[in-house]
Amino acid sequence: MEKIYFAGGCFWCMVKPFDSYDGIESVTSGYMGGTVENPTYKQVKTGTTGHYEVVEIVYDEKAFPLKNILDIYWPQIDPTDPDGQFQDRGSQYRTAIFVTNEYQRILAEQSKKQIADSGRFAKPIVTEIREAATFYPAEDYHQDYYKKNPAHYKEDRQQSGRDEFIEKMWK
Repeated sequence: MEKIYFAGGCFWCMVKPFDSYDGIESVTSGYMGGTVENPTYKQVKTGTTGHYEVVEIVYDEKAFPLKNILDIYWPQIDPTDPDGQFQDRGSQYRTAIFVTNEYQRILAEQSKKQIADSGRFAKPIVTEIREAATFYPAEDYHQDYYKKNPAHYKEDRQQSGRDEFIEKMWK
């Protein structure tokens, strides 16, 4: 199994898109990239720890190739926003791909270049591609939030502006 990590704003909205494919073994919400060991949601939410909200994707490259995973990732985000995603503002909500090996880096860079060269966006693509650091799983109540709290998830997602952006820019 391989692991890759995606930051795309609030991790609640980043689980469901990956959660139903054969070959993706698990999708776990958590934190990466900061300076505080074992951070809590309360700490990360302040934007002072340096962590991103991320999802850890554990996948079987043969059953569900990374290219397919990247094809799911990009249309979930606004890759031109350096200050967060949609209604979620702050450094913890920036976009990034955290890779665990050179193969992932190459594919991530190629996919980023394709997005940049597509002409879809007037502004530059600012999503970073970084080396994975220590992953800290988020608290249990954040895991599979869309399943545990469907009404709140739906309401939050509708208010965020994410779906309107996806429809306008990616469909």
